[in-house]
Amino acid sequence: MIHVTRLDLGRFVRPADEWDGPHAREEPALAYLVRHPAGTVLFDTGMGEGSPEADAHYQIARRPLTVPPAEVDAIVNCHLHFDHIGGNQRFPGTPAFVQRRELATARAGAYTIDSLLPGVAWTEIDGEHELAPGIRIVPTPGHVDGHQSLVLDHGDRVTVLAGQAYDTEAEFGTPYRPWLDRLAALADGRPVRVLFAHDHAVREGVLPPPG
Repeated sequence: MIHVTRLDLGRFVRPADEWDGPHAREEPALAYLVRHPAGTVLFDTGMGEGSPEADAHYQIARRPLTVPPAEVDAIVNCHLHFDHIGGNQRFPGTPAFVQRRELATARAGAYTIDSLLPGVAWTEIDGEHELAPGIRIVPTPGHVDGHQSLVLDHGDRVTVLAGQAYDTEAEFGTPYRPWLDRLAALADGRPVRVLFAHDHAVREGVLPPPG
């Protein structure tokens, strides 16, 4: 059995020009704890510290990540912007799975808060990766090229931890992105529940078949 717990790690304000909207909007910073028979996976770890400029720009309010390090067997970050990797360093030695291209981009600079990158047991992957039976990392580029999501197969249904594959539930599927077909193939007609990094809303239903 796979069990998913949502973790609310604070909120920030995204300026209007960063989402092409008429006004600034407040967004949550959400992470997810996934417990399954083979271990526990933490999907994202909250907003990182170390940049007073980012704090002021986004009017950040953090909530603590209270998951004990000993309880986590693996970390998966949807991507490496500072608002998704803030707690990684609390888990030294715990493998943190990331697309190889994403880590290279982050290490090149001008991408995240650089001080959040050292001290993490980065585990680089290329493309899809099965962490355990029913737990699969799937590339979902769009927000950034190295973005990835976590697909959880419950048997009778599927959960997608979409991260920032789309900013909000209302945007899911628009614009079309080819990896939507891959998610539909993995679901194979079963009900799908999609959870997001910056939206409390949940998308539920059946994905259109590939093609």
